[in-house]
Amino acid sequence: MTDKPIYVTQPALPPLEEFIPYLQQIWDNKILTNCGPFHQQLELALAEYLGVKYISLFANATLALVTALQALRITGDVITTPYSFVATAHSLKWNGIRPIFVDIDPKTCNLDPAAIEAAITPQTTAIMPVHVYGTPCDVEAIQRIAENYNLKVIYDAAHAFGCKVNGQSLCSFGDISVVSFHATKVFNTFEGGAIICQDAKTKAHIDHLKNFGFVDETTVVAAGINGKMSEINAAFGMLQLKHIDAAIAKRAQISKFYNERLRFVRGISILQDNLTHESNYSYFPILVDADYPITRDALYNQFREKNIMARRYFYPLISEFPMYRGLPSATARLLPNAKEISSRVICLPLHPHLEEAELEKVMSVIVECARKPVTKRAIRN
Repeated sequence: MTDKPIYVTQPALPPLEEFIPYLQQIWDNKILTNCGPFHQQLELALAEYLGVKYISLFANATLALVTALQALRITGDVITTPYSFVATAHSLKWNGIRPIFVDIDPKTCNLDPAAIEAAITPQTTAIMPVHVYGTPCDVEAIQRIAENYNLKVIYDAAHAFGCKVNGQSLCSFGDISVVSFHATKVFNTFEGGAIICQDAKTKAHIDHLKNFGFVDETTVVAAGINGKMSEINAAFGMLQLKHIDAAIAKRAQISKFYNERLRFVRGISILQDNLTHESNYSYFPILVDADYPITRDALYNQFREKNIMARRYFYPLISEFPMYRGLPSATARLLPNAKEISSRVICLPLHPHLEEAELEKVMSVIVECARKPVTKRAIRN
């Protein structure tokens, strides 16, 4: 394969020369970490951009998830989704909490509120839903359940930067939301994340936890961790904010291209069709249906042969990994929708740097495979 790879995602990077003045400031003031001036500026700027009250920056979103659970003193069992990136469940495991997996709504790929309520026991202390692909969870239903059973809600909002529902930031729901600024995300700080909370007291506690538990030079109030974002990352975030709207607009154009072209391909379903929320267009997931000539995995292999790095987000399910599959809630028969979606989903390349020829190449693979007169049984891997 000599063609340049087409990646499923790629970081949107501003011109390097625009970053130099930020680096010069860091070199001049010689503050590299410990919540320096860029760190403080970015917290304020992001709170304004996202329309949230309180935000605490972290070195990465996994540390933020781990700390969010500690900040709310979560123990026991937490209901969550098997259809996500492993960090969702890992954050529970790192805190000695037992994940309770429940099934998803096949239309949104988010937790099914009815399944959440059915899984609640006296050991349940919280719900950790995920806004998968930036699609809003049923936040009203989840909040009603949480209030009825006195449960905390921690949203894994890793995909939800800039997303809104009914004009309200998707990161503003629940007791806490955690967003990711990883290099693959719509908004990135090279590596990073943040906790969004509802009150100043909780933010202060989170800020103590991310800095070893220090309150001042001689006072430690909790067994905290070093989760602070560096000044380099925060400065890059400040620069990225200047370009984020243009990046999201470009993503929207690419999503429109896929939507218009895929409507005419039999056997392919678009998961995020007819959006009812303000999206950040972070992913473009499709489902390979039974009447498509080849299986999802066969299509995935066809992409790879053409050097197109489409990804099966999310496959396998978290509940199928060795550290979780022994849990009673990980039983496949209890998770039929998640299992079905995981076996059919594939995310197409989507990032601001994609060129028209690359998009046409992606579509050509899907269209050519759609014309194959081969039965699924003959080509199944």
